[in-house]
Amino acid sequence: MESDCRIPMSCLRPRILALHALFWVLVSLRVFGAALLSEEKTTVARPVTTPCWQMEEFVVAVECSRCNTLQSKSWAACIQTGYAERINCTKSNKDEYKSCRSTLMEEHLFWKFEGATLGLTILFALIVVARQRSLDRLASEKVRRQIESI
Repeated sequence: MESDCRIPMSCLRPRILALHALFWVLVSLRVFGAALLSEEKTTVARPVTTPCWQMEEFVVAVECSRCNTLQSKSWAACIQTGYAERINCTKSNKDEYKSCRSTLMEEHLFWKFEGATLGLTILFALIVVARQRSLDRLASEKVRRQIESI
């Protein structure tokens, strides 16, 4: 008589079950965390105006620079990246601040990524070496038992 269970027995090992549970916990945290973060806060609504640099030509008056603590809290341009540049719109002749990405910040993020990649490479290389040694040990033990049984 065949079983109606369609789950392979290898999937019921504790390690695999734990990995599945961890995966689904991380997925649900990601989904529900994003939902919680995107909830609208009830605050005073400010009228939304389109910045002049999105509608017309502009000239950069002051290059991209880091915002200080007061600017970071009060300027909308500083909130996104922590850097802002002052621009002058040519048609309306208005000075506005625009968020920008600093080359220093980009370089810092690049080296962070490189370090993480190198760290993971070393970690997985050590895992492979340890696994290979354990498999070699098991194989030599099996050969030794076969020779002893002769």
